[in-house]
This record gives sequence, C-alpha cells and structure tokens, in this order.
Amino acid sequence: MKNKIFLGLYIIFAASCAKKNDSKMVENLQPPVAKIIPKILKKHGDKRTDNYYWLNDRENPEVIDYLNKENDYYNQMTAHTKDFQKDLFAEMKGRIKEDDASVPYFFNEYFYITRYETGQDYPIYSRKKGSLSAKEAILFNCNEWAKGHSFFQLGGFSISPDNKWATFGTDIVGRRIYTIQAKNLETGAILSDKIENTTGSSVWANDNKTIFYTRQDKVTLRSDKVYKHIIGTDSKNDVLVFDETDDTFNVDISKSKSRKYLIIESSSTLTTESRILEADNPNGEFRIFQKRVRGMEYSISHYNDAFYIRTNIDKAENFKLMKTPENATSKSNWKDLIAHRKDVLLEDFEIFKDYLVVEERANGLHKIQIRPWSGKGDYYLPFESETYTAFTTSNVDFDTDILRYSYQSMATPSSVIDFNMKTKAKEIKKEQEVLGGKFDKKNYTEERVWATAGDGTKIPMSVVYRNGLKKNGKNPVLLYAYGSYGASMDAYFSSTRLSLLDRGFVYVIAHIRGGEELGRHWYEDGKLLHKKNTFTDFIDCSKFLIAKKYTSSEHLYAEGGSAGGLLMGAVVNMAPELYNGVIAQVPFVDVVTTMLDDSIPLTTGEYDEWGNPNKKEYYDYMKSYSPYDNVKAQDYPNMYVSTGLHDSQVQYWEPAKWVAKLRVMKTDKKLLFLDTNMDAGHGGASGRFEALKELAKEFSFLLDLEGIKK
Repeated sequence: MKNKIFLGLYIIFAASCAKKNDSKMVENLQPPVAKIIPKILKKHGDKRTDNYYWLNDRENPEVIDYLNKENDYYNQMTAHTKDFQKDLFAEMKGRIKEDDASVPYFFNEYFYITRYETGQDYPIYSRKKGSLSAKEAILFNCNEWAKGHSFFQLGGFSISPDNKWATFGTDIVGRRIYTIQAKNLETGAILSDKIENTTGSSVWANDNKTIFYTRQDKVTLRSDKVYKHIIGTDSKNDVLVFDETDDTFNVDISKSKSRKYLIIESSSTLTTESRILEADNPNGEFRIFQKRVRGMEYSISHYNDAFYIRTNIDKAENFKLMKTPENATSKSNWKDLIAHRKDVLLEDFEIFKDYLVVEERANGLHKIQIRPWSGKGDYYLPFESETYTAFTTSNVDFDTDILRYSYQSMATPSSVIDFNMKTKAKEIKKEQEVLGGKFDKKNYTEERVWATAGDGTKIPMSVVYRNGLKKNGKNPVLLYAYGSYGASMDAYFSSTRLSLLDRGFVYVIAHIRGGEELGRHWYEDGKLLHKKNTFTDFIDCSKFLIAKKYTSSEHLYAEGGSAGGLLMGAVVNMAPELYNGVIAQVPFVDVVTTMLDDSIPLTTGEYDEWGNPNKKEYYDYMKSYSPYDNVKAQDYPNMYVSTGLHDSQVQYWEPAKWVAKLRVMKTDKKLLFLDTNMDAGHGGASGRFEALKELAKEFSFLLDLEGIKK
C-alpha cells in the first residue's frame, strides 16, 4: 500500500515537473527569424527596402523551410491548447446536424437537393424527377471525388436543357483553377475530355450539346476569355468567342432566367459591358447590349419582349431599375421603372411571370418589395428585428407565385421561407437546427448601436451577447469587420460563435465605410483616396465599445480576413494599444508592392478599388497606410496570422513577410504566430468540418489570452 501511495506521489511530482519544464521550454522557445536579403524597390523617385522579398518564391526550398519553422513554432507555443482545440472542435461540430439536407428547389422537371451524410465531410448533390417521393438520382458524391486529395472543391455544375448531361468543375489544389468535365446522367459515364484552367462554371446553349465557359490567364488568373465547346470533342478545338483585352476587367457568362439569352458580362470595379446571344443560336455572334462607359454599371434580366436593367446611369448613385425593348438595347432606349432614391440602395431584383421582386437596403437594413406586373398592390415583407439579414435565394422557377427567401439575425438561426406572393401566406421550409439541446435564442441579447467617427459620421454596429451581461469594462469582445469592395457584412447567425458567447464573449460586427450597408456613398467613402476612413471607423468603433463599458483594451480583440486582414494590419499600426489580441486571416498587407506587380493574380482589376500606384498620388497614399510598409518599433497586440500556401487572391508571402518584419521591429514580448496551411488556398481547408479545426485554433487563441481553459 505504501508503495502504491509513493508511486502515486511520484507520478504527480513527475507530472508537475514535466509541466514546469514544458512551461520553461515554451518561455525559452525562440521564434524563427527570416534571413534578411535587402531588395531596393524604386518608384516615382522613392526607394523602399524590402528585406523579405525573397519569400515570394514558393519554389525555393528555403521559403518552404521557413514556413514550416513558423508552423512548428506556432504548434509548440500552443501545445498546451491542443486538447482545448479538440474540445472546441467537438463542441462546434456537435451543434451541426451531420445528416442534413437543403430545401429542395424545382427546375425543369426535377427537384434538386444538396445533402450531407453522417461522418462525411463533403456534400452529395442529387435530384428527383417530378416529385419528392420519386427515386433519388445521385449527381455528384463529393466524398468519393475528394478521396486521396488534401483539398477538393466542386466548382459548380450545370444541367443540359434536356436533363441528360451535366458539366462540372473541380479544383484539387485550392487556387480556384478548375477543370471542367461532362457526365452522362443516363449512364453515369464521365467523358474523357477535360477543359483545363477554367473558372469552373459553364452554361448550356439550348441545343443540348454546346457549352460556353470562361478561361483564366495562366499567370494572373484573370478570367479573360469565353470559349465554346461541343460535348464529346477535344477541347483543343474549342472556339474563342470573346477575349477581354482590358486587364482591369474580368469576364463571366450566364443564361437569362427566361432561358432565351446567353449573356457575357465584362466588368471592372466601376464599369460593366454585356453581350447577348439567343441560346437557340449557339453559332451566332454575340452583340453588345450597351457599350462600356467608364463609371457606368449595369446588370440585365430578360422577360417577355424586354430587358430590365439595374444601373447607376444619370448619377443614380444608389442605382435604379430601367426597361428597354429586347431589340433596342442601347441606353438611349432605356426608360425608368423604379427611379433613383437617395436614401434607398437598390441591391438586386428578381423576375417572375406575375411579379417583380426588388431587394433594397435602407438605413443599413434589408427590404424586399413585391410588385405585381399589374401595377396594383405593391408591398414590403415585414421584418421586425434590428439586426437581421434577409435575401432571396433559389428562385429558378419563373412561372410561380412562390418567392423563396432566407432570414436570420445575430441570435436567430437561418430560415428558408416560401412566401406566396398572391395570398401572402408564409411557410418556413427549414430552420437551421442547433443540436446539443442547450441553445435557446431567448438567452441572447441583440443590439444595434452607433459609434461616431472623427468626421462626425455615425457608424452602425451589430452586437450580440448572452443575457445578463454587465457593462463593466471587463467583458471580452471580438470586433469583426471587412470594409472593402462594397461588400456588406450583415448581421448573421453562427452556431460556432456560441462557443464564444457562452463563455462570456460579446460579438460585434462593425459596418464600417468601404462596405455598402448604408448605400453606395458608404462604399465610395471607403475606397481609393478615402480608404483610411475604413481604418479610422474601426478604431472609433473600438473606442466606443470601450467608452460604453462593453469592454476595455485588456479584453478587446479584433478580427478580419483578406481585405479585412489589411484592416487589421492598418489598425495595429495606428492604434495597437486598443487591442489585447488580433486575428488576421489571409491578410492583404503588402499593398504597394502587390499593386505594382501586374503579374500577380487579380492585381490590375483592383485599380478601381485601391488606385493605380503607377500614378504617384495613389502610390503615396497607399504607402501611407500599407501595413507592411508601416511596421514600426512599437508594442503590438498578441497576433494570430493565418494563410494558405496556394492562395490565389492574397499570396502567402504577404503575411509571411509581414510577420517576419514584425518579429524584428516590435518592442513587446507578446505572442505572434504565423500559421500556414500548406495544402489550401484563400478559402482555407476544404471539407465541411475541416474548416472547424481552423476556427478552433482562432477561438483557442482568444480564449487562452482570456485565461479561459475549457
């Protein structure tokens, strides 16, 4: 007995020593230091020295070695959180219904369904003919396709008008470069012909044998060409239909909901030009709908003998809806249908046989208007919450009274709703299930609050937290924002977010300028030579949350990805004292160098967003906020930076160089991690649940800083 007691004490003592030794090892662990190879970059008489330019070469073994050393450092420094990460992963996964399915939608004689099976990471796409009780036909089981690949993505599929063929795109690297193939849906056979280097999607002509697709430039990955392909033939014989030679434009092809027209759209950030061709005549010539005019944007939809156009012409900053005969499409023939409104942004529209559905945004909130073609009885769908999101979803059927839309809020799970536009009856087809038996939306409080920016502008924020919160300055707050490209970051529900809320976190979305939440001017005031408004808005929102005692700088955390990662890089340079920790996902931080390199994917198409640094005015302005160029000798917050080796949008070397420079410049001893997914791209890991592991890393980083261990 004494021996057993002694043995037990020895184990406890040994474990205690091991923990102390592990702690000392972590304390003594030194981060990797990238070697310095100065490269002088000159422009407009200005010189910049980039000590880490050499990291741009992913084929260099030393680059891979450095990234692996950073990963090793991150893993060793966070080894004490690995069990917690596993628990968080299991917790988040446990809220998700594994054997789940989408609400079926009906199109051209078939119901289409996306579903998941228990234990499987990828979706299964299927259809049923005529009735939901009919036998299921599997179109694509992505779990089978993903076997043997660390990354897999189905880029989309398109069904021929006679329902006998499907074309589909696959990406097994993560750079969003897809290979298109065709599948015979009657025999299940996949044709041997492959179309490489595409954007993944394709469109059928009405002859059931001709498809149109877009290809990318092999270097810049810009979508610049439209090709025509005959199913069953060698892709080497494909016909070039359209070549977009302006390197600031991207090209796409689609089919009108009426199924009458094929539509090629060339677009830059500020300008649009469309071409149309009857889908019954695939060998015909596309004709220009309306010639491009710089600054003029438009999108088109066909109905009966007319086209309907959402456009910003005639100084319609918030867009308006116009109509033109299908045989007279130049703008001189366009007539107002819904006039421009200064306080209402016209975001989109949907055409049905008997109704026009208009999606709007006023005071930052969504509105859906139903307008019968008869001209009588226009009305809006009623929404009551102040932090909700509502938008139309799969409305591919033209001859129906049913509008399908989605609704959610910060505390309300997403619902798919069928609304009868004639009777006004509403049917909730599905509400997102939150498993585990612990979730009740009544346990959470939602708020909409407004911060005041330095120039007097009111900035809205959507807030959610668990009931009973005391605003005493001691609560951990995670503040998220994006603020670019006119992309609105709306209030949305997240079951994974509950892992933070239920541990005392407040979650806040800052609707800063650069998005489009409050109308087009909101976007214009956060781009080009006004870009710094995006950063100062975020800082002012942070100060508001501190002033109103939601939190304090000791407990405030910031998060953003991609262009939102640029936001993170800018604010930690400008106001690092406000934050205890920052998460920067695939951050765009080396703005000047990237925007000067037109061989980097997507660069030239970004000039209308950030400016062209070949012009000195934009060069100087970019340099004044570019996170990488403005790293300085000061204290920085704790930081977790993530990237993907195969990222095609923000190249891995931007965050890698940024972290390398921060390591030698910052004056504090706080955490700085670079975590590179060596198998993924901009969107992170593929698979339904693999992404939760990345989220568990982020959550454990925050919770560990707060001293929350379980």
